[in-house]
Amino acid sequence: MSAIAKDTSTLVPRPSGGVTQSVKDSLVVAKRNLIRMTRIPEMVIFGLIQPIMFVVLFTYVFGGSISIGGSTDPQLYKEFLMAGIFAQTVTFATAGAGAGIADDMHKGLIDRFRSLPMARGAVLTGRTLADLVQTTLTLVVLAGVALIVGWRTHENIGKVLCGFLLLLLLGYAFSWIGALIGLSVRTPEAATSGGLIWLFPLTFISNAFVPVTGMPTFLQHVAEWNPFSATVAGARQLFGNTMPGVPKSVTGAWPMEHPILASVIWSVLIIVAFRTLAVRKYRSASV
Repeated sequence: MSAIAKDTSTLVPRPSGGVTQSVKDSLVVAKRNLIRMTRIPEMVIFGLIQPIMFVVLFTYVFGGSISIGGSTDPQLYKEFLMAGIFAQTVTFATAGAGAGIADDMHKGLIDRFRSLPMARGAVLTGRTLADLVQTTLTLVVLAGVALIVGWRTHENIGKVLCGFLLLLLLGYAFSWIGALIGLSVRTPEAATSGGLIWLFPLTFISNAFVPVTGMPTFLQHVAEWNPFSATVAGARQLFGNTMPGVPKSVTGAWPMEHPILASVIWSVLIIVAFRTLAVRKYRSASV
């Protein structure tokens, strides 16, 4: 209990309300979660290993066998692939967010936070902000690995940074899905499984790893209206990694014709919807 008391020592009882107070409470909780991450470094290390493995495996195992715009040049595939790997990395953080909240629920920490007169939703906002910081660090390391294996961008630094911001916005949106899952299950293990089981079809029925031109017609429609695909296409555009011979859209889907705008819209809608649901669930949740 002493560790919990230390983590929540700055959350003294006080009247809640107002945007300023909500921001302060959220930042305190975010700080608590970041301190916890530094005390368990294997969380960060294991979070880095999986995306690095995906980069290496896809680059060197599939790089020379997948046709991009009629060419099997491995360099073309590297530039096509990396936006998809980056997007997969930020969305797979959903499982970690859900497991972390489920663990806090299981240990009774959520009930302790709920007993304090702090802003509603500050616990969840703080948690998702801390996850966003961890995801940012992971993305920085992963970008370095991508450069080592041969990935290159062809736009100015401003657009490249906007591409990464687009990816982080999607990751933050998905962390709210993870928060809802974490509040809805009884154990961290269930939260991890629940956070991953739907992510695999979401990420693979998309334009992340192969062009959608080779998919069955009905899957092409699904892939091109997939929020994940919009972010991948938007990041490729901002990185200058669009491929000659690969059409923007096979089915004429609006998100593929305007991927950056579509990605922002999808992410904002997900944040609004799932934050509302997660905060409502938090108010009534019990271990």
